[in-house]
Amino acid sequence: MKNPISQLDERFSDPGVEPVPWATTLEALESAQLYWITTVRSDGRPHVTPLVAVWLDDALHFTTGPEEQKALNLAGNPRVALTTGCNRWDGGLDVVVEGAAERVTARPDLERLTAAWATKWDGRWEFQVTDSGFGHAEGGALVFAVRPTKILAFAKGASAFAQTRYTPAH
Repeated sequence: MKNPISQLDERFSDPGVEPVPWATTLEALESAQLYWITTVRSDGRPHVTPLVAVWLDDALHFTTGPEEQKALNLAGNPRVALTTGCNRWDGGLDVVVEGAAERVTARPDLERLTAAWATKWDGRWEFQVTDSGFGHAEGGALVFAVRPTKILAFAKGASAFAQTRYTPAH
């Protein structure tokens, strides 16, 4: 999301605060070690699970095994929410990314993503590109990209609270 439109939601923000700067939110997306993904089961029940992800090319990318619950859910409904942040109410920044998860299968994109994962995780997440996504010691993984339709940033602190909404610039 390059130069998104940002809007402070005054209903959930302290008086006189400014929107969270996009650079602050982007840094949180790029540096987060853990995200929580919410998908929807075929019967409508939510499914939430932690995962690692990388931000690259204005999208959040993650992997899942083809038989995992989130992969089964995505086959029926690609809409997701990914969240990251901290579990304190009085400090930090929480970020929510909403959008549709799309499979990444183009070899050049997958090669760039393997490099991004290896760089972010100091070699702890090493993948090989396959015809269907990534390969690793435990088997294969599907790769997905979520291009945000909306991002919410919740700045929390003893001095100020601010809820900022980012949407793509058209």
